Amino acid sequence: QVQLVESGGGLVQAGGSLRLSCAASGSTFSIGTMAWYRQAPGKQRELIATITSGGGSTVYADSVKGRFAISRDNAKNTIYLQMNTLKPEDTAVYYCNALGRVGVAVTIYWGQGTQVTVSS
Repeated sequence: QVQLVESGGGLVQAGGSLRLSCAASGSTFSIGTMAWYRQAPGKQRELIATITSGGGSTVYADSVKGRFAISRDNAKNTIYLQMNTLKPEDTAVYYCNALGRVGVAVTIYWGQGTQVTVSS
């Protein structure tokens, strides 16, 4: 089992920055690709950034490309999401996601989410 705990959310003015963290614990050896999702009120959960196990490859949603950066510190079992030039439409609950693989068994893990609110 893997536990994911997000932190770093809060209230920020438009144009500001925040950095989210997601710390993994438990069977961290099984973790491969990790990702950040977000869900705004009344909307579906949206994939916004992914990072491979070694951190060498990242993918971003068009809505955040050029403003957000995902990174990974495997020594700390932590991923980050640096969010710059925040907009009111970035307001959402942000969730950390991890893909765990042991042999042929695949498990998807989620954190509890952290609220990000961007005021105009």
